[in-house]
Amino acid sequence: MGDLQSLSVPLWIMAVVSILEALVLIGAGVAGYLAYSRVMTVVNELEARQIAPLREKVDAILVDVKSISARVSQQTERVDHAINGTIDRVDDTATRVRAGVHDKVSQAVGVVRGIRAVIMSLLQRESHA
Repeated sequence: MGDLQSLSVPLWIMAVVSILEALVLIGAGVAGYLAYSRVMTVVNELEARQIAPLREKVDAILVDVKSISARVSQQTERVDHAINGTIDRVDDTATRVRAGVHDKVSQAVGVVRGIRAVIMSLLQRESHA
């Protein structure tokens, strides 16, 4: 029996140490939860004070950018349409001018050829006479 009694003291010590370890682990868990809770409270407050107003400003800026982008796109389309219309009109005018000049040049060439034919005819009569 002396041996059992000598073993019971270390067993009691080990049991007390195990209980103390369990209490330390429970305390660490509670401390961890409290720290997590405080950090989440700080994060939520920071989000409410800093991030939410900043997000509203960014959203307003994005709406403005979207509006400006739509206007620029519309104006670009209008300018493109105007340029294409102008180019079409210039091409049409160039075609008309070309046709008008061609007609006048053809008439002038015809008149010059007629005069040349008359002169050649007169010169040939004088050389035969």
